[in-house]
Amino acid sequence: MRLAAANRGIWKASELQRLLAERGLVISAGKMSYLWSGQPVSLKLDDLDVICAVLGCPIGELLVPEPDKVALPENTGQQDAAVASAPRPMRVVPRRRGGRSMPPA
Repeated sequence: MRLAAANRGIWKASELQRLLAERGLVISAGKMSYLWSGQPVSLKLDDLDVICAVLGCPIGELLVPEPDKVALPENTGQQDAAVASAPRPMRVVPRRRGGRSMPPA
């Protein structure tokens, strides 16, 4: 986001924070710091729309895919065997009662 902002002449996080607030997106100083440094903890898609509107950029300019950071499952063969050998739960079968119940008195 910092690069996208700089490309549009926005050099300070506080300046972007003010522009976002003018569009209805009020961000705390702490969250703005995380956004500005490129390490946001979380970000709502609606907030991302506002950021893109303020910066006049497509979402793709702000999001960088990092597939190598996704953890791979470990020992998939062992996990599959453990699932296959796990005991199956008992099947629940409802029993019919004879006739209808009486309404409360």
